[in-house]
Amino acid sequence: MPLFDKEPEHRHDQVARTGVLLINLGTPDAATTSAVRRYLKQFLSDPRVVEIPRLVWQIILRLFVLTTRPGKSAAKYALIWNRDGSPLLVWSQKQARLLKGYLGERYAQRGQEGPVIALGMRYGNPSIAKAMDELRTAGCERILVLPLYPQYAASTTASAYDAVFKQMARYRNPPELRLVKSYHAYPGYIAALAARVRQSWNEQGRSEHLVLSFHGLPRYTLDKGDPYYCHCQKTARLLARELQLEESEYTVAFQSRFGRTRWLEPYTSVVLTQLAKGGVKSVDVFCPGFVADCLETLEEIAMEGKQTFLAAGGKTLNHIPCLNDNPTWIAALADFSSLQLTAWTDGTLNSETPLEAAKIANLRAQKMGAKQ
Repeated sequence: MPLFDKEPEHRHDQVARTGVLLINLGTPDAATTSAVRRYLKQFLSDPRVVEIPRLVWQIILRLFVLTTRPGKSAAKYALIWNRDGSPLLVWSQKQARLLKGYLGERYAQRGQEGPVIALGMRYGNPSIAKAMDELRTAGCERILVLPLYPQYAASTTASAYDAVFKQMARYRNPPELRLVKSYHAYPGYIAALAARVRQSWNEQGRSEHLVLSFHGLPRYTLDKGDPYYCHCQKTARLLARELQLEESEYTVAFQSRFGRTRWLEPYTSVVLTQLAKGGVKSVDVFCPGFVADCLETLEEIAMEGKQTFLAAGGKTLNHIPCLNDNPTWIAALADFSSLQLTAWTDGTLNSETPLEAAKIANLRAQKMGAKQ
């Protein structure tokens, strides 16, 4: 096997371009036991996801987890699978297409070609490697790596970086990279979250209490310095302020526990039970950390969460959909991407011809000389 992949054919008249690599977690290829087993094997073999000595965990994973969990998870995926496939993949692909349209229109107004947009999944398909190859084939010499995880976690954002760097090691002539670490407090993102909640309240009515449910992580990640918990709390505070909520009107919780270890608290299932037993009859549940609806929102919250709440005495649970293709969110994503690209190129876009770039560099030199 060659050490490096073959480079795309170089053309001297080809203008260097900039790409945006959107990354999401991933999904099985189908709602079947075999497809889910392949997905879980890749996902749960990531040392960023399960921080247990590798040999010990591989024994547990292969002998126990992969023999029992795939069938149960496949049944859950089947409940949310639609005609087009996995909701997470469908929404992520649509976000990529809409972002391409938004940025393309903005750049066209300036007489420039917009960045190339590609979507890669950390686990499953389309892979990060495939997406990066697409960008290189399109002539991208700079790639903005934009994980669709607003809050940073080593198990998500850093793991996505690992996959990007692994692919970079295969290139003889790798592109420049700019990495987005988080945007948990970015005003456009907060405004988009608030717009999504208000839309639900306008359409469905407002419940007595709002639960902001984030994906959970083992408690030790916080003790070891992972800022994820703090990022979630800040997102929740900013969103509550945007919605003009008092502290008593909302609760931050964490879902998706796995295994017996202690996870970030309070747990969403426990919060829903306590609210119902405390006399709250209706709740809205919103998942700010997920930018696209997926198994964790459509099945775990909208189905399991509802059953938990009703069983404890509640009357109605309204799952507020994720950002998905909400126009406010896509506009915010475009604004954030433009901000990152502009800062990276110092006010120029990586679509100038060499002559244009030389003229700009000459003008800058003249300005610097005049200042001196």
